[in-house]
Amino acid sequence: MRRWYSRARREDGAALVETAFVLPIMLLICVGIFEFGRAYQTWQVVTNAAREGARVAILPEYTDDSAIARVKTYLKNGGLPATIVDSEDTQVLITATTIPVNVDGSVTASAAQVVVEYPFEFMVLQGVAQLVVNGSTAGDPFTMKMTTIMRNE
Repeated sequence: MRRWYSRARREDGAALVETAFVLPIMLLICVGIFEFGRAYQTWQVVTNAAREGARVAILPEYTDDSAIARVKTYLKNGGLPATIVDSEDTQVLITATTIPVNVDGSVTASAAQVVVEYPFEFMVLQGVAQLVVNGSTAGDPFTMKMTTIMRNE
């Protein structure tokens, strides 16, 4: 009995068991930090690209096509492909239009509206992220949609 009791009190292998419990959690946290950091960077680039497109669209000598070209250039310079074609034929959608905006209740002015829809996919945590987002289906990328409206002066 004494021999069994002394064996039960030994701590041989306790560090290995603790590592087996803690290591997967630590790896999940580290990968999550990298993945959400990449998502935040992509969101910033897409937001700024929409803003740059709207800035070009309000200039008098530029057209909607030049605003779209500026958005594509900004996405490319930000490290994002301006055209994504994968197995599901998902693409970056960029639209630039002129719309009327309400200025003072009764006065309207023309404005440029630029909408950028960018599909984003997590590298490792796509399945986990899909559990968090309502209405998403497995395997589909998330669409980051940014809309910028600037009034023509």
